[in-house]
Amino acid sequence: MENKMKDGKKEFITVWVRDPQIQKEDSWHPFVDYEICVHTNSMCFTKKTSCVRRRYKEFAWLRQRLQDNAVLISLPEIPPKITFLSTSNAKVLEQRRQGLQEFLEKVLQSNILLSDSRLHLFLQSQLSTTEIEACVSGLTDYTVSDAVHRHATSNQRFPVEEA
Repeated sequence: MENKMKDGKKEFITVWVRDPQIQKEDSWHPFVDYEICVHTNSMCFTKKTSCVRRRYKEFAWLRQRLQDNAVLISLPEIPPKITFLSTSNAKVLEQRRQGLQEFLEKVLQSNILLSDSRLHLFLQSQLSTTEIEACVSGLTDYTVSDAVHRHATSNQRFPVEEA
């Protein structure tokens, strides 16, 4: 996504969904999580660079919450749920990864969706979906910005940003 900023520079938000990793809750229920990296100069974001890991069901949760809060917007779809995911099928995993990236790219083009705190916590903190809901509902002792900063300082993949 690109827009012009006040100083004439182009505003951008770049998102990557990459590095699918197979995780095992137990021997019967493996799942795949993905690294989501954001790089931006947008004023909408607390941190300009971040990486988190999320699994498919968290993407499905995010889509539903965004739809609940923006009923007049037609949200992009996410790839369908695969009941018996074959974690050894690289083609299926790549198609899903690509579909999840396309979903986030489209979501990040909407100013209305960019104003949703759940989106920012999903992209820039490692809070669970339950913790995200508690935070945006004001039921935690930390703000959205606090949660993003806490994650950023615990996950130093990028150089430290100037305040």
